[in-house]
Amino acid sequence: MKSIFGRHAVAVAIPFAAVALLAVGTARLTAAAAQAPATPAAAAAQDDKGERLLNASCGGCHDLRPVQASARDRDGWNEVVQNMLQKGADVSDKDLPLLLDYLVEHHGPMPEGRGKDVVLNVCTMCHDLKRIRQGQRSPEEWMETLNSMLNEGAPLSDADYPVVLAYLSKNFAH
Repeated sequence: MKSIFGRHAVAVAIPFAAVALLAVGTARLTAAAAQAPATPAAAAAQDDKGERLLNASCGGCHDLRPVQASARDRDGWNEVVQNMLQKGADVSDKDLPLLLDYLVEHHGPMPEGRGKDVVLNVCTMCHDLKRIRQGQRSPEEWMETLNSMLNEGAPLSDADYPVVLAYLSKNFAH
């Protein structure tokens, strides 16, 4: 059998490496697809179940305002949920990942910065954080949105208006 050396070895190795990388990438995509809802309807159904779990598991003992204004990452929400489970909250082991997914998606982390606290305390009175994070508006569009919210009765003070506008424009602009 003849050995392959030098540039010939590279020429032979590259296609094999490409196939191996493609296989790894495909496996990762397949794993991600298995975890993600297949359709928008499936995602909506999963959201509905997550919301029902939140209402049943958390809303039975306290109002949901602390949840709405917390903006935690997955580890933060897991810590809160584990603490609540120790206090008697009822969430099955199979439902725990769905509840955590829902909490992160709808009440997940927000960028740090001046104005974050106002967004958490005012905007979340009507909207979950998912809606705010997905806003992706220009500064002018955020101004229109804030004006519209003020017309709807949002309790945003004159002093907080420019702070919130700057925060949203900086962190959620397209």
